[in-house]
Amino acid sequence: MITLARVDAVESRLCLKINRFGSFRPVRTFFAMISRAGDWPFWALTGVVLFLMNGAAALLPAVHMVLTVLFGIALYKGLKNNLVRERPYVANGHIVAGTPALDRYSFPSGHTQQAFCLTTLLATYAPELMPVIVPFAILVAISRVILGLHYPTDVMAGAALGFTIAKLSLAIGAFV
Repeated sequence: MITLARVDAVESRLCLKINRFGSFRPVRTFFAMISRAGDWPFWALTGVVLFLMNGAAALLPAVHMVLTVLFGIALYKGLKNNLVRERPYVANGHIVAGTPALDRYSFPSGHTQQAFCLTTLLATYAPELMPVIVPFAILVAISRVILGLHYPTDVMAGAALGFTIAKLSLAIGAFV
């Protein structure tokens, strides 16, 4: 029988191997910049591009995206504070945090959730931006593991949650 402790041990070893890429300063610097851009700057710039491309027609999609993101933030914070999974660098002293964490717990990855939520929404509102948005969202997810802030399952759950929140938001919006 597979136990949660055994899964955590396997994932911790995997996380340590991935985290070692961050021991190279250029790699750590690159992924720290990607991670911080995923906080909000990249998404704000994307909103500006959306307005430049579509003018006033971008207002409703922008409001929809902001409301969806706010719901997502509330949801992932509630999950983190109830599921209380320690971050990899806290649970395993050999894993190095490449940048400071924004909060205490690891599961799910809020950065990844927001990246995949916004990517999914933008696929509807501005599909022409996908060649830039999709790689950025993937890099945000990878950055969180390389920087020792999340386990791979944290980012997978964050991606799935973000995608699901966006799809539900789009479905609800279709009926409003």
